[in-house]
Amino acid sequence: MDNSSNFDEVSDPGYQPSPSSLDRNDQSAVETPGYSTMSGDSFMFGRTYSETSAFSDPIDDNSYSSEPSPSHLSVTKSGAQHQAILGRLEMKRQKQVADDKLDDQESARLELEMMKERFSKLLLGEDMSGSGKGVCTAVTISNSVTNLYATVFGQSLRLEPLKPEKKLMWKREMDCLLSICDYIVEFIPKSQILRDGTALEVMESRPRSDIYINLPALRKLDAMLMEVLDSFQDAEFWYAEQGSMSSNSTRSGSFRRVITQRKEEKWWVPVPCVPSNGLSEESRKHLRHKRDCAYQIHKASMAINSSILAEMEIPDTYIASLPKSGRASLGDTIYRNMYTADKFSPGNLLDCLNLASEHEALELADRVEASMYTWRRKACLSHSKSSWNMVKDLMSDNDRTDKNHILAERAETLLFCLKQRYPELSQTSLDTCKIQYNQDVGQAILESYSRVLEGLAFNIVAWIEDVLCEDKLVRSQEQ
Repeated sequence: MDNSSNFDEVSDPGYQPSPSSLDRNDQSAVETPGYSTMSGDSFMFGRTYSETSAFSDPIDDNSYSSEPSPSHLSVTKSGAQHQAILGRLEMKRQKQVADDKLDDQESARLELEMMKERFSKLLLGEDMSGSGKGVCTAVTISNSVTNLYATVFGQSLRLEPLKPEKKLMWKREMDCLLSICDYIVEFIPKSQILRDGTALEVMESRPRSDIYINLPALRKLDAMLMEVLDSFQDAEFWYAEQGSMSSNSTRSGSFRRVITQRKEEKWWVPVPCVPSNGLSEESRKHLRHKRDCAYQIHKASMAINSSILAEMEIPDTYIASLPKSGRASLGDTIYRNMYTADKFSPGNLLDCLNLASEHEALELADRVEASMYTWRRKACLSHSKSSWNMVKDLMSDNDRTDKNHILAERAETLLFCLKQRYPELSQTSLDTCKIQYNQDVGQAILESYSRVLEGLAFNIVAWIEDVLCEDKLVRSQEQ
């Protein structure tokens, strides 16, 4: 009865026994049970499960029950789910890495196949039959550089940066083609002193002199042209196709209504457009500066190209095709002006001819060049003496009064003035013949590289001029 009354007192909600009211023998009845008395709701606000805590008292292993608590089951299940998620993420990451490796391997494989094809064409001389009827290696490399330029820049008709994939293709394939120059060397003497003081002269190799001088310059000009194009990333002007007058394509700007003769002939070239109030002063300064830079690059490239072409041997086929008379080739009017004038002025002669088109200028250049070599050949044939007498006569002043020599010099001056007046002039028949029959690989690389850079620089200057012309027209209409 006493025990039951004590139990009732403990069960009474209003009764809170003190520790002293409990008997030592009854303490076993209120020991912590095996299951936690925390409810599910109270567990949600508890500390995150951990095996040990720095703030809790040491727990006796005997106080755990043989059965796991519900809280431990919940935490274990959550940890397993977390591990599964991490596992799936790791598998996904490994799959992505594997896919990237496969893509890289596929890209490398395609690039390798392309390089195999290019070098096979070089070795076969562009003759896929393999019968040995292909062109020589020098011509094949020259064609490769020209075709690469057409592939990369053929569709570039706007003053804007080159697309990244095009720029990468240009750099990668040009580096491959130019790497041939690393093995075109010449031997030069070099003094070497041994430890015992003995002086020796040994031969060391270095790039051939023309490559050693011109190739680094061409690489620098190439990089400068890329910088010029990249500087127009965020430009105030834009482009629209001719005939497209929609407001979406013009950005509420205005088209150029007066188009130059060059644009009328090339109707497919997009028209530059500027804001209705024209370009800002800063943008105009930037355009003029880049135009001057591109013009200097054009002049440098043209000078290198001309020097390389001048060093090439004149093919026998061209010598055989020369006219017998330079006067018949040029015509009586030009011949009399060149021969009878005391002081020959090529500029005045070109003004009198009044050339109307680039085609007429190129035709005149071919005739002048052919006459020049005809007179040079006659001047050499007139000295049909011994070699020593020929050298003395060529070095004497009497040769300066020779008719053929005077005409050849004046023809060369007229040709130079003609090319300066028409910088966009195409290659003459002699230049084309030299490139076609050239067998020097180094000269082929330098000539083709300088030629394509010359063309790109000229196009950039023309594009900038188009934008400045449009800006000038818009500002004049406002006034």
